[in-house]
Amino acid sequence: MEDLLNWLFGQYADYPTLFIILEIIGVIFGVASVLLARKLSVLVFPIGLVSTAIFVYLLWEWQLFGDMFINAYYTIMGLYGWFNWSKNKEAVRESNKGASEDEISIEHIQSSDMPIMALLAVGTVAFVALVYYFRPVINNNFSFDGAVLGMHLFTWVDYTDMLTTALFLMAMWLMASRKIEHWLLWIVADAISVPLYFYKGLTFTALQYVVFTLIAVWAYYEWQRRYRIQSHAAYA
Repeated sequence: MEDLLNWLFGQYADYPTLFIILEIIGVIFGVASVLLARKLSVLVFPIGLVSTAIFVYLLWEWQLFGDMFINAYYTIMGLYGWFNWSKNKEAVRESNKGASEDEISIEHIQSSDMPIMALLAVGTVAFVALVYYFRPVINNNFSFDGAVLGMHLFTWVDYTDMLTTALFLMAMWLMASRKIEHWLLWIVADAISVPLYFYKGLTFTALQYVVFTLIAVWAYYEWQRRYRIQSHAAYA
């Protein structure tokens, strides 16, 4: 048991206490935001913004730039989603006086969403690849002196980061747009992130993604159920 605990948490012995506390707070707020998303509560966004802001700072300090840009994007899309969901809630309330306080209308993905998703995926992979290509320069205090560049320096972690970043960015955009299928992307990306973050030595974050995966499966079926109720009410 002691060996297992050392494997899981041994790396934290070298971390500043502040970083450990911030990571735990970020995880707590992250899990809370996913639970709120399952319930279609607009509070998912302000709660999620706390988590993403913390991780932007931590990931910059840990020089995990792909992950950092994911969370920076989450922050931007969180603001957009907060506006979009709040606007939709007001519209639902106006059209249906019997609607509950947190009622949001949800939708299935449409063919018109595909070009935006493809653009996000391609743009994300290209951008993250560029960041990792110039990582030696970034790690060298943004100096080219002595820095060696090349794709031969990429590792399997870098390529996996490109994949998960693209999935996360598409999922966040679909979530902000109230599309049910965003949960399917979360499930895949979260599941991939579990071993990835264990490998990176961020055990609390890896455990967070275990919880995220389970909640995403649960939430997908919950949103499907709510969509059926919503559709029934619209035709009643």
